[in-house]
Amino acid sequence: MMLRSRYRVALLVCVAAIMAFGMTQTMSAQDDVFHIVKGTVKHIDKDTKTMVVKTGDGTEHTIKWTDKTTVEGGKDIGDGIKEGSKVSVKYTEKAGEKTAVGVKDTGKATAKAVSN
Repeated sequence: MMLRSRYRVALLVCVAAIMAFGMTQTMSAQDDVFHIVKGTVKHIDKDTKTMVVKTGDGTEHTIKWTDKTTVEGGKDIGDGIKEGSKVSVKYTEKAGEKTAVGVKDTGKATAKAVSN
């Protein structure tokens, strides 16, 4: 009988460990929620790696970028994507800070579609 009790305890410990691991995986997946903002670049600051994107309703979003941020339709933020560029920015937000995952120059895509 003593052997059965040990197996039950070991089984319960394993189940508890699996559940705890599963919950941490769920929590980290929730942290990486993506948002998209579309608008016009109002300001770029290369020193702080931030840009301000103004949407059609007048809302301004300050978004930082990193070396991992991908840029589509432009050479780089500040070079190909400049103040006045129409963009779509995919970003994450943690502790109120928005970080760009990808930036797409939508003005160039529209111009290319119209010329074809």
